[in-house]
Amino acid sequence: MSKTSANLKKYSGILLHPTALPSKRICGGFGQEARSWVKLLSENGIGAWQFLPLSPTDSTGSPYSSPSGFALNPWFLDENDLVHDGFLTIEKLKELPGSVFDDSSRFDNFKLANIRSRKLGEALRESWNSQNAEAHIEFNNWKEKQWWLSDHALFMEIRFQNNLKPWWEWPKNFANYNRKVLDKYEHDHRNQLLEHFLIQWHLFRQWKKIRLLAKELDVLLFGDLPFYVSRDSSDVWANRSLFSVLPDGELLSQSGVPPDYFSSTGQLWGNPVYRWQRHKLSKFRWWRKRFARQFEQVDLLRIDHFRAFNAFWNINGIDKTAQRGYWSPSPGLQILSLLRKQYGKNLPLAAEDLGIITPDVERLRDHFDLPGMKILQFAFDGNLDNPYLPENINNYKSIVYTGTHDNSTTNGWWNEIDENTKQRVYEKFSSKEESSPAWMLIDIGLSTKSCLFISPLQDLLDLDNHARFNTPGTVSDNWSWRINDFDEKLLNALSKYSKLAISRGRSSQGIFSLIQ
Repeated sequence: MSKTSANLKKYSGILLHPTALPSKRICGGFGQEARSWVKLLSENGIGAWQFLPLSPTDSTGSPYSSPSGFALNPWFLDENDLVHDGFLTIEKLKELPGSVFDDSSRFDNFKLANIRSRKLGEALRESWNSQNAEAHIEFNNWKEKQWWLSDHALFMEIRFQNNLKPWWEWPKNFANYNRKVLDKYEHDHRNQLLEHFLIQWHLFRQWKKIRLLAKELDVLLFGDLPFYVSRDSSDVWANRSLFSVLPDGELLSQSGVPPDYFSSTGQLWGNPVYRWQRHKLSKFRWWRKRFARQFEQVDLLRIDHFRAFNAFWNINGIDKTAQRGYWSPSPGLQILSLLRKQYGKNLPLAAEDLGIITPDVERLRDHFDLPGMKILQFAFDGNLDNPYLPENINNYKSIVYTGTHDNSTTNGWWNEIDENTKQRVYEKFSSKEESSPAWMLIDIGLSTKSCLFISPLQDLLDLDNHARFNTPGTVSDNWSWRINDFDEKLLNALSKYSKLAISRGRSSQGIFSLIQ
């Protein structure tokens, strides 16, 4: 992001994952609901749509533990658009499992979503030979450029054939990525692999339409990149030398964060850490490809766990807690320098710099002029030096939130805090109008000096913790909340947000200057 005075305009946005969009399908996706959402944002002068990683999820629905760091989530593929474009018949659409879906307020049947995606791939493959030559040429040209696609398709298909077991429990020749065996498998299962290719191609086509529409309507697409990748992923399986795993899949070293005030044993995440020396030998080719893939999809990208670009908590692979870990240096300066050389001085990146951040992490962030994050729910502990207090957010290069996808909704948070904390919020709320806790924090955030303010949609809708999206450290009842419809309540909330943002000097006009 540029520091020039021309870019001192302020903007607003909303955090909402595509699964939460209203749809008659199992969950929201890349169809008309996403295009309508972008139009609603534009009509209300809301400049940014932030969402979670668009990658496939693990069995619990988490997009932060994906079987692929490069693929898009098949759940997002819109069948109605496929029918409209002639790739699927209405009859086939009616045959898909889950076509009649009763509860549009929750999305928690991840197993059914996977089955539906599998059947959709079969239907696309069965109709593929009847498609015109132009479609085949477009598909083949696209496929040739996707270096990651073959490994992804192989991984997902072999995984399916092995009852979704992790790759280290597959037959040895498959687990060991034996190229001769895999070549034969590709030949013998070319129809099934084609299904994975077609799913990803159509996802690419549908998301491209959304991105073009968003650009046309001055809506910036704000994505998210997890720092680590899942141990059970095509990334690790096919590029084992880059990760701290042994040949049998056992972890040599694993990721997490050290003990702190909230946890005496720290957090053990279980992802393999990077073998940085191997990455250096290739001039960080895998990382450069990873960022290139993300920049194809989004305008601005949040790096989750940014502090690990400076140093990471290195834990022995056999440990059951994070207590015995130690800090090891990371080559973030080298990686980001290569990206700057490739993409220009103003990298379209934002740093998730929450928690205990050391001065050297801040220097790395500031060296590349990346905005950090400020969470208002963390601000009111009574400490006058708290960096999240609105009066302490003096850096334009900040992105302010009421809360994130990992926090309680603001109304839920309000029900959990004590009266002293509530009083401190009242003291910072300058408006004379009576407001809910969520709208008080929204108003406070919009009034800060930050370049961008983001509110989760749940706060705009004044919802409590029944609408919480994720609770870290738990594996159930997460990633499930969704909107019923673009109803009057939602439209009124967007209009109210728009008017309040404008009154606080924020609009969508010129938002792409943030990344130029």
